Amino acid sequence: MPINANVIGATCQVIYCQFGLAIHQNDHQARRRFVEWAQNEIAVIPDFHKRILFSDEAHFWLNGYVNKQNCRIWSEANPQVNVETPLHPEKLTVWCALWAGGIIGPYFFKKDEGHNVTVNGDRYRAMITNFFIPELDNQDVQELWFQQDGATCHTARATIDLLKDTFCDRLISLFGPVNWPPRSCDLTPLDYFLWGYVKSLVYADKPQTLDQLEDNIRRVIADIRPQMLQKVIENWTFRLDYIRASRGSHMPEIIFKM
Repeated sequence: MPINANVIGATCQVIYCQFGLAIHQNDHQARRRFVEWAQNEIAVIPDFHKRILFSDEAHFWLNGYVNKQNCRIWSEANPQVNVETPLHPEKLTVWCALWAGGIIGPYFFKKDEGHNVTVNGDRYRAMITNFFIPELDNQDVQELWFQQDGATCHTARATIDLLKDTFCDRLISLFGPVNWPPRSCDLTPLDYFLWGYVKSLVYADKPQTLDQLEDNIRRVIADIRPQMLQKVIENWTFRLDYIRASRGSHMPEIIFKM
């Protein structure tokens, strides 16, 4: 059965479902190891969870079709789920990094002439070099960790080496010093909060062009209050508790309430 993901605010409620995701045999063990590591770090440094930059990409379709990264259907076997996709999609591919101190981004992956492009290793590294690292100039990078999921463009050797140049061993990633457990969108604040929240608002005025949609995305993200981000990150620690108590199980609902 589909699992609903809800983003509930004072004036909006969003319910979406996306696609099937098979749980692999070793997922629970990997998640338990990560949660144990994170909670041990928090025991030593109580605000450790506030020092992690969580990152992710998402697609925003101009026609309002939602292909959300934070809406999953969990199954022990490969679920057979039909997914509706646009025939000729006009979309934006957006990257952000979120932490207790704010949001870095949005960054839009585009060609020089402004057209949307698929994210590959070269484009991801260009974003890291030309956008992300310069944006860190006002931060104490020595105190911050960086998290990314296991997408191929994230985990190429050249990408990992580039990120290590900035974060050294403070990198949470597949093939990184600290392994990010696969299929763990219920542990990513961008998945359980940001993308759903933004998508609940950017289509309200029915943008007719990609430029209008981009402006809406920038505005909504810029308007997110610091207090809200604090709640989002505190919620992350409760998710660690749940996963530890359930011995690595995925949360039955990927939900965040404001």
